[in-house]
Amino acid sequence: MNELIPLMVIVPMMAALLISAFSKFNKVAKILAFVVAICLPLIPLLSNYGLHYFGGYEPLLDNVTNVVYHPAITYSFTFLQQIFFGMVGLLTFLVIFIYLNKYDKASGPYLFLLFMGTAAVTAMLLTDDIFHMFVFFEILALAQVGIVAASSIDYSYEMALKYMILGSIGSPMMLLGIGFLLALAGSVNVTDIVAAVHNGLVDATSPVFLLSLGLIFFGWLYASGLPPFHTIKSGIYSKAEPHGAALLQSFTVVSMISIVLIMLRIYSVLPIFEVLIVFFSILAMILGVSMALTQTDFRRMIGFLAVGELGFIGLGIGLGTQFAITAGLFQALNEIIITALLFIGFGAIVNATNEVDTRKLGGLLAYHPKVSLMLLIGGLAMAGVPPLSGFQSKLMLVQASLSCGFPEISILAIMVSIATFVVFVKTFYVMFLRPKPNDLELKGKEVPRSMVLTMLILLIIIILLGIFPDVATNGISNFVGGIL
Repeated sequence: MNELIPLMVIVPMMAALLISAFSKFNKVAKILAFVVAICLPLIPLLSNYGLHYFGGYEPLLDNVTNVVYHPAITYSFTFLQQIFFGMVGLLTFLVIFIYLNKYDKASGPYLFLLFMGTAAVTAMLLTDDIFHMFVFFEILALAQVGIVAASSIDYSYEMALKYMILGSIGSPMMLLGIGFLLALAGSVNVTDIVAAVHNGLVDATSPVFLLSLGLIFFGWLYASGLPPFHTIKSGIYSKAEPHGAALLQSFTVVSMISIVLIMLRIYSVLPIFEVLIVFFSILAMILGVSMALTQTDFRRMIGFLAVGELGFIGLGIGLGTQFAITAGLFQALNEIIITALLFIGFGAIVNATNEVDTRKLGGLLAYHPKVSLMLLIGGLAMAGVPPLSGFQSKLMLVQASLSCGFPEISILAIMVSIATFVVFVKTFYVMFLRPKPNDLELKGKEVPRSMVLTMLILLIIIILLGIFPDVATNGISNFVGGIL
């Protein structure tokens, strides 16, 4: 077993507890947070692919049925986990870097929430145990609520409370669905459940099995922020600190693919499963970009665009082929990077202007050219303009839709990308190119260098993945081939 695999969860979790315990010692807390943040992207790079069985309990072979059972909680580490953990770890480091440079006094509870959220999404994507996944899904939901509530933005408490109330509905429904699966298969290990379904030990047409799909699927919609939860999900982005919103979006994306990959393995025998995913994904794409068009608060605008981009991820998963799922997962990786760049970039504008209403802004290009240029490129990447990374994943999704015999979906994806381009160009013109309003004071207000450096790092990754997409797609494709 590779002992580094569980450290991906243990290290950020222990860091969260220690930083909270020593939060009274400001310098100690800041040094500890910085050191651990550096380690987060390094541990996945140093780990070997493989399985880790907690307690050392190896799988058991039933000699009568010739079926392998997994008595222990199992973590599976492949290229997919490596690239996503590396990216989330890097983003966590950059967010911690921005936070420590912005505030002289570090908040132990806030750093606790950032690290605990990172640990939760890591465990969700590693585990092969559906109940273990649910436990960390709950931890993640509470961490997200805390990150929003801890921000200094008006009405953040109200938004956090709304999200928590909805979670009190979505989470129990998911748990109930998991309970039905346990009753049917006699196990919460995903591999064992899949084996039971494919070996005919579980009737895939039984009402209980179908009900478990509906309940877990509803919980997935809540975790992902797809309709009908798109409004509240964009709302929590707009009420979090900019760096916090960037990390929240990465948490959402990773939790989304963690749950949907488990559902894909269990429920792929049901044709309705893929139909449901494609339907809600298309709905998210349309609603996301449509509602973004009406926003004057650019934080809310980016939030709705982010929800729309989640629809592209679900579209790839729902089409169900190896190429389509690879495209969807590559889109998920790009979503984490591009949206983080936009949240941090627009957060830098808030820092410099103390204004979020696009109607009151203008002329920012002359005052903040570096931020303006990087935001422009980030927006073009989100819209799928070549040769940036967003173009590569969306091109793959269009090709996948065509190869699956759905040219209508390809046309829709192109139209949504064009609409995203229109939304961003309109916002960019209003904020950066039109004449500055007379009552807008910009002199003497600088953008923090930590934000500029973070944007530059993310922008370099966007460009590199756009030019060399095979660095990510080849390994993701091999992973997808292994689960289909």
